Amino acid sequence: MRQLAFVIDLNKCMGCQTCTVACKVLWANDKGRDHMWWMKVNTMPGRGYPRDWQEMGGGYDREGNLRVGKIPQAEDYGQPMEFNYEEVLLAGSPQRAYLRPTVRPSWGPNWDEDIGGGEWPNCYFFYLPRMCMHCSRPPCVEACPYGAISKRQEDGVVVIDPRPCQECREPLCMGACPYKEIFRNPLTLHAEKCHACLPRLEQGVAPACVRQCPGRAVWVGFLDDQEGAVYKLVYKWRVALPLHPEFGTQPNVYYVPPLSPAPFKEDGTPDWERSRIPLEYLRRLFGPAVEEALATLRREMDKRRRRPKEDSELMDILIAYRFQELLGPFTADPAEVKT
Repeated sequence: MRQLAFVIDLNKCMGCQTCTVACKVLWANDKGRDHMWWMKVNTMPGRGYPRDWQEMGGGYDREGNLRVGKIPQAEDYGQPMEFNYEEVLLAGSPQRAYLRPTVRPSWGPNWDEDIGGGEWPNCYFFYLPRMCMHCSRPPCVEACPYGAISKRQEDGVVVIDPRPCQECREPLCMGACPYKEIFRNPLTLHAEKCHACLPRLEQGVAPACVRQCPGRAVWVGFLDDQEGAVYKLVYKWRVALPLHPEFGTQPNVYYVPPLSPAPFKEDGTPDWERSRIPLEYLRRLFGPAVEEALATLRREMDKRRRRPKEDSELMDILIAYRFQELLGPFTADPAEVKT
């Protein structure tokens, strides 16, 4: 088996939602998919999407036994917001009507965007793109009683067969996934999720979230490609870490943890011994290896600041001078691919 993996540099993600929109327009822009955001960028710390997904359970316990947690409900996603477009744009009364929501949901994919945590003057937040983790040990596969979910041998992508999935009346896969990255279509009655842009991969084109990212923050590649950026960031430099490794699913979306400025002391001077984003919070997200990853990032950044400037392979990878460096083996131009 080969394993496709993604690396997302949280120091470069600016929350622009380009990956979110690219994925939505391409794959989840159809009936029954209003609540589906296969890729979403949430503000951290935050409750996320679906609401409080980190507390819903799933994955495996310390003994390796499957845990089926909460299945997200409609209120956890929130109702899509609707506006009075017809009244404003089509009724011929633009001077008397203003654009306003006609449905006021209680939650949504970016409900707590840019709120963050901390207290002034040491407030902080960062953006966290999330998608299906295409886990090496996917609990959704084990939980599905109909064999509708499988992991492809050629690339490790986890896929759903909609035909047997339609027989299911209790989507245990949604409860078993601790990242809550599986959605159920209420019209077709089968589960849907990110498939890593599989139709694009099969034609040598990188996933939309990778190719569309204006900040060059997302890499894709195979974990066994020792010359690739993904392998080097995960295994050689060890600065790309899994999200919630304690879930036990061995996820294959990795994150370069966020650096942050020093917090201010009461006298207004910076406290250079600490980071504004609490280290304990980052440990809860990325595990105990986050401290060494941050130290490596700072050390390699210092090399480039010195005079004379020192070389750093890690910084060259993370800067990504050429966007093709992000694409791994999937360098085909989508505009030139024949469909």
